[in-house]
Amino acid sequence: MFRKILIANRGEITVRIIKACQEMGISTVAVYSEADRESLHVQMADEAVCIGPAPAIESYLNMERIIQTAHQMKAEAIHPGYGFLAENADFAKKCEQENIIFIGPNSKALKLVGDKIRSRQTMEKAGIPIIPGMKSLPQDISEFKNEAQRIGYPVMIKASAGGGGKGMRIVHEEKELNPSLEAGMREAKSAFGDESVYLEKFLEEPRHVEFQVLADNHGNIVHLFERECSIQRRHQKIVEETPSPALEPALRAKMGETAKKVIEVSGYNNAGTVEFLLDKEKNFYFLEVNARLQVEHPVTELTTGVDLVHQQISIASGEKLSFSQEALHQKGHSIECRIYAEDPLNNFLPSSGKVLFLKEPIGPGVRHDGGIYSGCEVPIYYDPILAKLIVWAENRELARQRMVKALEDYVILGIKTTIGFLKDLISHPQYKAGNTTTGFIKRHFGQWEGKKKTEKNLEVALIASAFESLNSLQPRRGEERLAREMFSPWQSLGKWRIGGK
Repeated sequence: MFRKILIANRGEITVRIIKACQEMGISTVAVYSEADRESLHVQMADEAVCIGPAPAIESYLNMERIIQTAHQMKAEAIHPGYGFLAENADFAKKCEQENIIFIGPNSKALKLVGDKIRSRQTMEKAGIPIIPGMKSLPQDISEFKNEAQRIGYPVMIKASAGGGGKGMRIVHEEKELNPSLEAGMREAKSAFGDESVYLEKFLEEPRHVEFQVLADNHGNIVHLFERECSIQRRHQKIVEETPSPALEPALRAKMGETAKKVIEVSGYNNAGTVEFLLDKEKNFYFLEVNARLQVEHPVTELTTGVDLVHQQISIASGEKLSFSQEALHQKGHSIECRIYAEDPLNNFLPSSGKVLFLKEPIGPGVRHDGGIYSGCEVPIYYDPILAKLIVWAENRELARQRMVKALEDYVILGIKTTIGFLKDLISHPQYKAGNTTTGFIKRHFGQWEGKKKTEKNLEVALIASAFESLNSLQPRRGEERLAREMFSPWQSLGKWRIGGK
């Protein structure tokens, strides 16, 4: 097992990985940009190193600097989290060349599944159903136009080198193609360092169903059942759940075995997700492999009892899977809501600034994976996800009710968030009925205006104002190597003494 792991990421996923490492007795090294100097992941890690300025291309996407830091800090392995370099085959290859373990798939498999075009080619040869679309990267705009005419509009522009909705655009007619391609390529370049995009047929309002898989280095492969990820905004998942309301046992078993076949033909190892689109007739089509830990992994953990980050680390260290497919079972139902620093009343524009007050929901069956604290700054430079709120209950309706209550109890003041929007979404009759498709938000929440603040919210705002009058969190840090130091609430009180005059 590893003694020290460097985590090449930021925010809530880095906090999640640090906690797993603490449980396994592994030391951690955080890396951070200048904008993240006071972030929670920096405070929680055993050591931390600044790797560059705020722009991701100069810090979290700086491969050479991250590998140099791993050597400097004597880290044996690098965990990439998700986003940034998590699906970058060149980075995985550099790690292998530098004798640093990449906690993820091997570079050969990552290059295959991370390249959506090659992945589609491989799956089609293996007899796995795929969505009609490009099977090679085009060289000029005329190829895009010809393919769009062949498969028929609407078409979807997708980034070849990454996922998470980055670079995606729906094109309904030819005049939209050029500007959409340019915008998609810019976004893909910014997010993944690769501007390559391709086209596939856009299916109208399917369900998005993915299967979590684990594959060790000894040929053992299991799936940990599905996640329903159909609630999306701008092609970005915002609510996930398991089990899917759409799957019967026979279809679940068939899709699960297909997911394992995808992993087998790819030569894939470690954790990953095989994604499918499910149409109204219950036909499913291979979409892509997300070659990393997913944002929504907690719902799988809560229903299977398997810690996926522990498994990633164990597999990367050479251990065999300790369980078989037959030993895996789902229990109960779990729902996750992603909490974003966005303003739902202003076209979901990102919201940056200081978190004046944070009150996390607590209670039986409630889990909060967060990367913020009262007094922290939310920068403008990165994906605006702040935290994930996850619930578990004996069945879907109880889980849904628990999520509504947890969102009611969740307070973040100082910046705009999506909490109120999510509460209304989870409360919607069509969500309650399980009628979720990728067009759910457009169909039911196109004109969402929210609700007025209640007196209770006003009281909380006043409390937050009082907190703001205290000194905000200012952890003292060195420029390079940082020892772990946790924030004490006494630091925020200023000068004080007990008794006396």
